[in-house]
Amino acid sequence: MAIKGKVVVITGASSGIGAATTRRLAQAGAKLVIGARRKDRLEDLVTALAPAEVIYQVTDVTDKKQVQSLVNLAVEKFGRVDVLFNNAGLMPLSELNELKVNEWEQMIDVNIKGVLYGIAAVLPIMEKQGSGHVITTDSVAGHVIHPGTAVYSGTKWAIQAIMDGLRQEQAGKIRTTMISPGAVNTELYRTITNEKKRQQIKNDEQTSGLAAEDVANAVAYAIDQPNNVGINEILLRPITQQR
Repeated sequence: MAIKGKVVVITGASSGIGAATTRRLAQAGAKLVIGARRKDRLEDLVTALAPAEVIYQVTDVTDKKQVQSLVNLAVEKFGRVDVLFNNAGLMPLSELNELKVNEWEQMIDVNIKGVLYGIAAVLPIMEKQGSGHVITTDSVAGHVIHPGTAVYSGTKWAIQAIMDGLRQEQAGKIRTTMISPGAVNTELYRTITNEKKRQQIKNDEQTSGLAAEDVANAVAYAIDQPNNVGINEILLRPITQQR
């Protein structure tokens, strides 16, 4: 498999899609450097995957220096970075008239600026290597807007622009992939502070959402392609999800 031996950096790796992808790629023989804010979760994941080559560093993606430090750790330990998976994200859904400006700012900081910090950290390394792969968790919300998703969808539409711009600028050198899932049974609903909306999303995801492992398989598929093949986007939904 093309995954074996690749050095992969993953943000938002302490739970959900990030943790599932870490497990999936470790099983395939990748060398993993994972980051998130919750140290205990990262430690447990590394311990559970032993003797796979997985190391961690506590990382808040809203801090450019911490993202750079995570990428630097990969280079120091393994000598290169083959794949960056920008996975950290927040989804505090609310309607605009609720005026949850602090939550809007948090989404911009994590969902957009966190991705840009990741790109900034790996781009010089990948350009020097002459190869690399940047993957970012987008969303069906980057394609379809519903009441209550305006700002969240806005951050995901921004990712579409950023990632396609990166693809065009780095054509022939760096591969790019957006992973755009619909409802997934993860902890993401916990970032919603509107109680009614949180319970609705929780029920939808736990009743009929994709498993985090389904999304991890999509990430693995994108990585496990010949170097001349770019999987620019994978959009996946539960078969019961209409929009």
